[in-house]
Amino acid sequence: MKMKKGIGMISAVVLGMLSASPNTRADENSGELRRIHNAQEVFHELVQTPDQSIPRELLESAKCIAIIPGEKKAGFIVAAEYGKGLAMCRTEHGWSSPVFLTVAGGGFGPQIGGASTDVVMVFRNREGFQKLLSDKFKIGADATAAAGPVGRHAAAATDLEMHAEILTYSRSRGVFAGVSLEGAVVTPDRKADEDLYGSGVDREAILSGKVPVPEAARDLVAEVRRFTEGQKSVNKGNGG
Repeated sequence: MKMKKGIGMISAVVLGMLSASPNTRADENSGELRRIHNAQEVFHELVQTPDQSIPRELLESAKCIAIIPGEKKAGFIVAAEYGKGLAMCRTEHGWSSPVFLTVAGGGFGPQIGGASTDVVMVFRNREGFQKLLSDKFKIGADATAAAGPVGRHAAAATDLEMHAEILTYSRSRGVFAGVSLEGAVVTPDRKADEDLYGSGVDREAILSGKVPVPEAARDLVAEVRRFTEGQKSVNKGNGG
């Protein structure tokens, strides 16, 4: 009788562990899922204000885009010297699944201190793709950068801006503006990548479009694709 009771208790524990595992996985991914959702929200609001945000033609020619949403918790602004975000790159078949990254130091902390500020980086060439695969790179040293032009068109951009590898922007109180991130260090967030895609995930495979877009990121990828593939794509997306 005691043996049966013991077996019953063990079975209950095992069943409890099995039933809890999906929830545990969801909890582990909650930070990454929130980051994806926040990045999508930032991008959506960006394209809704064309006169006060990144020029459309720069988005249409971008090779990669990084979005670092400002952090808010329970209604309070979190001022920090670093930010967590994600990056995606253009492939032959559209935009890739996102990889996660952090940005710290340099011009990043002082720019966002005391305010919830979103940061967007537009990578102008394929060298940006290689930078995102490195262990880390410093903006301004390993990659030329400039505060990006703002407005409906990029015609007002200076030669310095148009020759920079990365154009950097910040958004505070709903308004996007070019911002200097000179000296900020961009580092892969490999743990977040593994939490979303599984162990042994390859960042190059993700950014090359060889890894299917996870369900959690489909809306983000669809929105980025819709507003970065030219007016024809936008019209098609609207049923035009």
